[in-house]
Amino acid sequence: MTSPNGRVAEHEIDALFLRRWSPRAFTPEAIPEAELLRFFEAARWAPSAFNSQPWHFIYARRDTERWPVFLDILSEWNRSWAHQAAALIVVTSKASFDQPGKGETQLPTHSFDAGAAWSNFALQALLSGWHTHGMAGFDGAKARDLLGVPANYGVDAVIAIGRIGDKATLPEKLQAREVPSGRNPLASIVSEGAFRGD
Repeated sequence: MTSPNGRVAEHEIDALFLRRWSPRAFTPEAIPEAELLRFFEAARWAPSAFNSQPWHFIYARRDTERWPVFLDILSEWNRSWAHQAAALIVVTSKASFDQPGKGETQLPTHSFDAGAAWSNFALQALLSGWHTHGMAGFDGAKARDLLGVPANYGVDAVIAIGRIGDKATLPEKLQAREVPSGRNPLASIVSEGAFRGD
């Protein structure tokens, strides 16, 4: 199965998964808050251990008072393109939960569960004509301090969202990278019965 962007699946899947990619070039279009909340609604319905729902999203839309704070959290590399996004979202997740009958208990899957919520967010955004780009290049301690993230929450990732724009608006060093990326062969990430891989 091949998608219009040239990605090829080894097995039959919905084209939605091939269409989703992480651009860096965005248009100047603003995102209405109601639209953004629809994507968070999709995230809200993600699965989680014990239905603990450990995720918490903090966002700022471009040209709002808090926008410079969110940009300041990013690495210089990510700031060079993410300033064009319609919104930036910091993904956090609570490392413990109130387990019935046991009280506050560590939740080793909190980041995994937040990842499921982020995936729901990204796919709902795509269905609505928006694209997302998840980032690891940010200062977690600065995010914690500037955004008031409690100590029992992990700062997991930052997401940029916007409508796809012209790659010529990117710094020259990023323009060649502005294409949907491929994936490792399925056999390199899946094994039956025991781990087989790198």
